[in-house]
Amino acid sequence: MIISHVDQDHIGGILTILEELQVGEAIIAKQYESSENYEKFLKIVKEKNIKVRVVKKGDVIKFDNLSEFDVIWPEKDLIKENSINNNAIVGKLKYKDFSCLFTGDIEKIAEEKIIQEKSNIRSTVLKVAHHGSKTSSTDEFLDLVQPKMALIGVGKKNLFGHPSEETIEKLENRKVKVYRTDLDGEIKIKVFNKNLTITHF
Repeated sequence: MIISHVDQDHIGGILTILEELQVGEAIIAKQYESSENYEKFLKIVKEKNIKVRVVKKGDVIKFDNLSEFDVIWPEKDLIKENSINNNAIVGKLKYKDFSCLFTGDIEKIAEEKIIQEKSNIRSTVLKVAHHGSKTSSTDEFLDLVQPKMALIGVGKKNLFGHPSEETIEKLENRKVKVYRTDLDGEIKIKVFNKNLTITHF
């Protein structure tokens, strides 16, 4: 199980899964500072004897001979500003010609550092950062990813007003097909050889 970061809306359900189901390995990034959720995580994995792997930029998680998850962020030197969000795991899932970039809740400062590192982030699908917030998805970042599709995980009528109209406009201007959980429900991507199908319900 890969844990992007320890914000409640990202790790809350995962903690329950770790408690109730059999998990062989939990993958997480180094934390800039401790938090209540992180302490809960440490308690559960210790009690359940779950292996923990701490990853950083350059690490590769192999699933099989055809698929892997390349860790693009965070680096060894973590970001101090809004540290939980900006040090979230960013990774590129690759299978043959298909790729999906997962971005957690990173914001502009993390996107800029990823760009500076000249990381290969071009991907078929982009999981849009921070629920489509205007604090993420800079033009430079989107221009490097060049996604054909974008996924936005966001609750209906959420208090933060996500996703922002600015982010949606940036994606639409690039002719990116956008799927949102508030409008489309659960989104499922199936990749078989060179065929890609998306269903939502």
